[in-house]
Amino acid sequence: MRRFARTLVTAALAVAVVGGTAGWASGDSQSAVTGPPPGSAAWRADTAYGRALPDPATATPQEVARFFAGLDDAGRAALVRSHPLVVGNLDGAPLPLRYEANRLAVAAAGDARFASLAAPDRRILAFDPRGRGQVAEVFGDLEHAAHVSVIVPGSDNDATSYDARRAPHTGPAGMARALRTATGAYEAGGSADGGSAAGGSVAVIAWTGYTTPVGVGLDAADGRLAAAGATRLARFTAGLDAVGAPDPVLFCHSYGSVVCGLAARHTDATDVVALGSPGMRADTADALHTGARVWAARGPSDWIADVPNVRFAGIGHGADPTSAAFGARRVPAADVRGHAGYFTPGTQSLAAFAAIAKGEAR
Repeated sequence: MRRFARTLVTAALAVAVVGGTAGWASGDSQSAVTGPPPGSAAWRADTAYGRALPDPATATPQEVARFFAGLDDAGRAALVRSHPLVVGNLDGAPLPLRYEANRLAVAAAGDARFASLAAPDRRILAFDPRGRGQVAEVFGDLEHAAHVSVIVPGSDNDATSYDARRAPHTGPAGMARALRTATGAYEAGGSADGGSAAGGSVAVIAWTGYTTPVGVGLDAADGRLAAAGATRLARFTAGLDAVGAPDPVLFCHSYGSVVCGLAARHTDATDVVALGSPGMRADTADALHTGARVWAARGPSDWIADVPNVRFAGIGHGADPTSAAFGARRVPAADVRGHAGYFTPGTQSLAAFAAIAKGEAR
């Protein structure tokens, strides 16, 4: 009876404490944005040279890739102009088409919150204005990269906040920029948005492609939003594979590590890195059922350490990925400050992340 009582208390603490990148704030329940993008009905009713268009709800990324491979440039351009929201979010579509389609979709949205995403130097790989908005942005030359990493963020991130002004090297875009710089991708003629020489060898994607929890509350303590996000992440990585991108490394921060834990078995990731994790909804790394190497990092002052590592009645996310019993490879993080400092230049964690991203870590 005492053990059961302790479990109930721990579960209550999990509800109160488990959270994401924003810190200690009350949480608002979110409705997960799922399914095909807006405009899909009009897309399905259209044709290209008399051919039916692949259904965004059912076509695999490989089927989408084969469809576009059978079109000429004029046919592809016509679909971008007519259906930018669909093409921009269609996993398996050619990367340049998605960049152009999303530039048009952001402009057509007419929403000042998203306006900066339409700048010509940005490579927006996905954009969905529904709800708080979702976005994926490429840093580097994804078409020619030898290595690809995907940043999967935690709570309080969306299309308007993911690149907002905040402490440097935090937030999905800040983490992506920091990681790419740490890999040496800006050296020897490389540039911030891709380029030649060393700059073309590593691409990093800031993927805010799911509905994240807001603040601390039940959304952050349960797995509902993570499960919806895992489905989207798995399809996104299948889309990268369909266009010939290298198998990715997933860097999963805070609640994002819950998403990665549920998605891992459905991706072709080479490595899954959990940082500042409340748990991955698995008792051990082996229980993730992935062929990827699993890594974990937690800094000494990260408040996530105060989150009870339990699962009870759907609440809490389970074992601590940095514990010896979990079995993940440890990433050094002794000099990391706080919950969002893992990508700070000069830290042990960022140096280790760069080595993992380049396939050099052992």
